[in-house]
Parts: sequence; C-alpha cells; structure tokens
Amino acid sequence: MIRVLVVDDEALIRTGFTHILESAEDIEVVAAVAGGQAVHSARELRPDVVLLDIRMPDVDGLTILADLRRMPEPPVVAMLTTFDTDEYVATALRSGAAGFLLKDTDPEQLPYLVRDLAESGTVLSSKVTRLVVGGFLDNTVREPSALALTARLTERERAVLVLMAEGLANNEIGERLHLSTGTIKGHVTNVLGKLRVSTRVQAALIAERAGLLASAQDEGVR
Repeated sequence: MIRVLVVDDEALIRTGFTHILESAEDIEVVAAVAGGQAVHSARELRPDVVLLDIRMPDVDGLTILADLRRMPEPPVVAMLTTFDTDEYVATALRSGAAGFLLKDTDPEQLPYLVRDLAESGTVLSSKVTRLVVGGFLDNTVREPSALALTARLTERERAVLVLMAEGLANNEIGERLHLSTGTIKGHVTNVLGKLRVSTRVQAALIAERAGLLASAQDEGVR
C-alpha cells in the first residue's frame, strides 16, 4: 500500500482528494489535515507520499516542506497549487519538492500520479511541466550536451521522453504509444539512466534543450 498524507487548508479539498485516492486499492490516505498539523502527522504516521498545499493561511507550505525534508527518512512531497504560473514553483523544486500537482488535475489521473510519485519520486502536472521546461528553472545542461545525451536514446525512448516532458503519467504514455504501463516503466528507467539523471524534471529539461519538444510540436506529437 502507498501511504498518503494530504495537507490543505480547505476541508473540501482534503475530502475530495481522500475520496478519490481511497478508491484505488493500493493507496491508503493515512490522514488529511490542515497545515498546522502536517509535520506532526508526518512524523507520527510515516507516509510514503505527502500532497502539500503550497499556499495556506496558517503556515507556509514551503516552511512545511523544509521541515519534512529534514526528517531522517523524508516522504516524497508534491506541492498542490491552483496556479499554473505560481512563482513558488522553482523555489519548491530547488527545496526538494518532488513536483507539482494542480488542484484541478483530472480525478481519474490522480491515483496514477501518486503511484508515479511513490515509484520514481517525481511528478508534475502537464501545465506545470510546460512552465518548467519553458525556462522557469535555471538549467546547467546546454544544447550541445543535451544533444549528446539524447543521441543515446532509441527512437521509442525519445518518444517516451517527449511525453514525459509533457507531464504525462506512465499510464497516459502507455495509452498514447499503445504499450503497457509496465513496458513504459522500463522505458522511463532506461531514459533516466541514459540521460544520467534521477528525475523526470531533469529529463524534461534535457529534452527541451535538445530541441525534442519543438520537433515533436512540429510533427504534431503534442
């Protein structure tokens, strides 16, 4: 079971996320709390994944993120936001957030995104991913290096990389390419290994620098 802690100042959001996630047989919401209870709940309940609202009136989500990251065995933390242009995106990612989810994420996709979080430690909603690869984050991988790295990929792996960079979950990539989710997981592992990165965000940045996203747009992939 994937143990999830939901942290949001709005009771309706907490209830909605809990209901959606607990409809999945392999996900358990161990608690759904407001910001002031987040750190205590995480220390006591030891969730695998924390979905954390970035903007709360009682306590700043970035402060909670920092406290969670200082735990001996910190959970994977994804920030929740209603803003696809939230100025905190870069700060949160640099501070150790595993990614961002918009609160209007398709309910059917939420369990898949949580599974991706638990498995790979990174996930982004597609709108946020486009914001990141569009230049919101500083990037040390320049075009020549990115081209050399992506040249190692097979044609199928490049297709998977482009869809990863669009923010698609593994099941969505599988549907797009007519492959099983298990096969996609294998391709994702290979892509990360060949690019010498550990997260989808890093892979997306390399794809953007190598021009794969612009090429895919021209070919009608996106």
